[in-house]
Amino acid sequence: MSANLTFDGLKNAVKNGAIDTVLACFPDMQGRLMGKRFHAVNFVESSFEETHCCNYLLATDLEMATPDGYAASSWEKGYGDYIMAPDLSTLRLLPWLEGTAMVLCDILDHHTHEPVPHAPRQMLKAQVARLKALGFNAMMATELEFFLFENSFDDIRKSGFRNLTPISGYNEDYAILQTTKEEGVMRPIRNHLFGAGLPIENSKGEAETGQEELNIRYADALDCADHHTIAKNGIKEIAWQHGVAATFLPKWHHDKVGSSSHVHQSLWRDGEPAFFDERDDLGMSQLMKHYMAGLIAYAPDYTFFLAPYINSYKRFAKGTFAPTKTVWSVDNRTAGFRLCGDGTRGIRVECRVGGSDLNPYLAQAAMLAAGIRGIEEKMELAPPTRGDVYEEAGAQDIPRTLRAATDTLRNSAFLRDAMGDDVIDHYTRCAEWEQEEYDRVVTDWEIARGFERA
Repeated sequence: MSANLTFDGLKNAVKNGAIDTVLACFPDMQGRLMGKRFHAVNFVESSFEETHCCNYLLATDLEMATPDGYAASSWEKGYGDYIMAPDLSTLRLLPWLEGTAMVLCDILDHHTHEPVPHAPRQMLKAQVARLKALGFNAMMATELEFFLFENSFDDIRKSGFRNLTPISGYNEDYAILQTTKEEGVMRPIRNHLFGAGLPIENSKGEAETGQEELNIRYADALDCADHHTIAKNGIKEIAWQHGVAATFLPKWHHDKVGSSSHVHQSLWRDGEPAFFDERDDLGMSQLMKHYMAGLIAYAPDYTFFLAPYINSYKRFAKGTFAPTKTVWSVDNRTAGFRLCGDGTRGIRVECRVGGSDLNPYLAQAAMLAAGIRGIEEKMELAPPTRGDVYEEAGAQDIPRTLRAATDTLRNSAFLRDAMGDDVIDHYTRCAEWEQEEYDRVVTDWEIARGFERA
């Protein structure tokens, strides 16, 4: 855990007046941070043990509506409480907010004090525990792509999300001159997130006007998801402080390249890379081949966890570096799954399917479940695809609509076995509601809905 503040350190900082506010947060179904701002004295005296929130927070949509059809919470059940249990190992300073610290919380049932199974952090913990029982731990890293715009969130909203102006006027992929112009925003993002204990590696321009990428060093799966979620929230807040807007909407304009969130993953055992075998031509162990076979075979089942909204599917387009096929290839950015670091101890698989709007806890949990199934069943990995995968005839397609991804989620025996019927039914209802809401409205609804909140 990369958190940089102990509980004793927090108490001392509160006593000397350096910290007066503690954010107690948890990731919701959309991957956003929800929670409360505590006066720090109250937190260190009592609320560090637990606090409460309404259980509708894990049964809402992007606009905080209260859809019907959830078994876990509803008007009929009265929308009761969940317990927010602070994980004190996640305590950290937030340098961009004066006198403020943050802690992430786990969500527990109010009556039984058991973890809520469909809470995103718990879903990932459950798959990490399954993997640990097999003797492995997962190391993961996510890439955060997003767009910066010249105007603020409020100005953009008041304009009806029309005439959006990116912070740059040309493709800035790896461009030093253009990213120098943006250092007034990106330098504070890097430094403040690093100051919050996130192991920031770098930022760079991405392959579109106003598009940025932030990279965070790989970590244990849960730490990786925590880092991603804190960074995403921090990027928006720091951009807002500088009078500009950052959006993780995957496809804000039909003529623009979309934003992704590639997920790199490998398994380790006793401090050694379990995916590496120097005797193999590519350096792939048999374990890695089984894992990747499961990852690819079940990709349609878990696509919803990588692409959760109507807008997500507009990103999948030929010639945009967003994949359309669930095949693997060696260091090939046209494939849904790319083998990276072949022949080295850093060998890993990169899933390129996920968009910038994914919830990292859900995405990582689903992929770990698929990889575990591949290991358990000793699934055989097909040979790598070569060349332009967009033109690969007969390759398995990524579901191209939310409706199709919802159907595969609903009917996935594999995911029901790995995560439980209640969890899959819960997220199936989430997916259904998103489609139902879209079917009720027209035009630019998806941009207004997701620009700031995705």
